Amino acid sequence: MTQIITHLSEISERYDALFVDLWGCIHNGLDPFPSAVKAMQDYRAKGGAVIFVTNAPRHRASVEVQLGKIGVAKDSWDDIATSGDSARFAMYQGVAGEKVYFIGQPHDQNFFDPLHIVENPAPIQQVPLDQAEGIVCCGPFDPLADPEINRADFLYAKQKGLKLLCANPDIVVDRGESREWCAGALAKLYTEMGGESLYFGKPHPPIYDLARRRLAALGKDISDARILAIGDGVLTDIRGAMGEDIDSLFISGGLAAQETKTIDQPDPALLSAYLEKEMVNPTYTIGRLR
Repeated sequence: MTQIITHLSEISERYDALFVDLWGCIHNGLDPFPSAVKAMQDYRAKGGAVIFVTNAPRHRASVEVQLGKIGVAKDSWDDIATSGDSARFAMYQGVAGEKVYFIGQPHDQNFFDPLHIVENPAPIQQVPLDQAEGIVCCGPFDPLADPEINRADFLYAKQKGLKLLCANPDIVVDRGESREWCAGALAKLYTEMGGESLYFGKPHPPIYDLARRRLAALGKDISDARILAIGDGVLTDIRGAMGEDIDSLFISGGLAAQETKTIDQPDPALLSAYLEKEMVNPTYTIGRLR
């Protein structure tokens, strides 16, 4: 059974590093959560390392720019690991072929920026679907449209045997008060239709391997037993932490705020029922990161 806490400081001394989700924990896509940012600053001031581990389908430099634009203080984190970087590494190794059909919005085009750490990278070209060897998906063309609008294209792609590289396994995200579809919703549909989807963000191992490499680059040798994963997605953040055998802190006031009736803290009975339904068991739960 998860332990409900009121502040990160109650448990923070047990851990030397935090793997922290961004959207729903540190910010809402428009504004930072001041109490969450302060919790990260306080943790780092005591010597802890903070790695933002995000299913953003972009490289970390782009995420850093976004954090600056919305006002997340630079001293609240040490480094960033993105599903975009994990997926870009795989793309430039040619896992989806060299000619790819791209699904995403114009601002996602930096996914195709050069990646110099891959030796002899595949010469990736963006082409129409009927010329493609694979699909790269950073998110829907329209994040408010039902993913079902892709069914006809996905049927054609499945019949051609195309793999879909999913750069963001999240199903939905809340931007302010608006809920939007993510790349994971499209990959889920493609898989349900019999297509093959390749995932590189939470809850899948590649992004955790990347986060550990980010820690190592800081000169920190930290065992998994001293890492705490924090997030508001039970299917991504919490299930991913469980798969890696890492302790986790569930933020119930994010995606599950309605199900757990979280305003400041969750209703314990509703929280228990929700976690049982989702078949996850976070080590700790808190309403909002603080």
